[in-house]
Amino acid sequence: MEYRTLGSTGLRVSSIAFGAGPVSGWMAELDREDQVRVIRRALDAGINWFDTAAGYGEGLSEESLGAAFARLGLPADAHIATKVRVLPEHLGDIRGRTRASFEGSLRRLGVRQVTLLQLHNSITGRRGEEPTSITPDDVLGPGGVLEAFRELRSQGRIRLLGLTGIGQPAAMRRVVESGAFATMQVPYNLLNPSAGHPEPGQLGEADYGNIIGDCARQGMGVFAIRVFAGGALAGNPPSAHTLKTPFFPLPLYERDLARATHLQERLGPGTSLKLTALRFVLAHPHVSAAILGFREPWQIDEVVTALQAGPLPHDEVPRLLRAAQAVF
Repeated sequence: MEYRTLGSTGLRVSSIAFGAGPVSGWMAELDREDQVRVIRRALDAGINWFDTAAGYGEGLSEESLGAAFARLGLPADAHIATKVRVLPEHLGDIRGRTRASFEGSLRRLGVRQVTLLQLHNSITGRRGEEPTSITPDDVLGPGGVLEAFRELRSQGRIRLLGLTGIGQPAAMRRVVESGAFATMQVPYNLLNPSAGHPEPGQLGEADYGNIIGDCARQGMGVFAIRVFAGGALAGNPPSAHTLKTPFFPLPLYERDLARATHLQERLGPGTSLKLTALRFVLAHPHVSAAILGFREPWQIDEVVTALQAGPLPHDEVPRLLRAAQAVF
């Protein structure tokens, strides 16, 4: 396993992080024995970062992860990250909502502290411009998310404060430039690399405005999410979650699958699009780790083997970007 430094935190994290979200089916479609089997393989492979959220399966992800670590033990060098989402009806009491959500997370996880607590909302110029979106003032202002997070940190309940990088680039940039947050997890993949490159995104697609560059200037660690574009770059069918989520919905998956098919044709049959997509993400100098979902132990072995191939050659990233642009 490769390890990278998480921004300016000094923590060394595995370049592959375990994503306990809904797309892989790990939390909802496996029994506890099979869940434990996958977590055990992740630990054996050297994965030391586990990402979950109160909103994943309405707490089921945290509960499943907690049960697995109760069986296996949580290694001293392993880290858990979870999230709080503030809904419109909670905006009058962000502190109360944050504390209540986080207390539930700790209880389900069976721990007293997590390494990272992240905001799980989009950030936009005005409330509600995207699903669950809140404003920079909701994050940074009096009685806002930052104040609530700092209180939990002062109590020793969390070590680091983090963001989810979806929303409008200008609004996200304002929060990033506050210097108050240590990490961001952001969608970044071969079909939509706009979070990590200065070129504008494709017409009609989400443009993340090279937000990774802004994070790098603040010394923030970056976790890449949607590395396989919801499974499209891995050749997987749409997950049950994809069929109902408002964040990365089925029409986006279907477009990405069509583009992935054309991209595979351009790369040729001897190239694994899935593993190339992973190596592309990890080639970014400011990506600390790729958060991936796993349902079977062999999937972990597959990506570990891909890491052993080493980094992409320097000229390979521009070539892949040109090939990806050509399928739009």
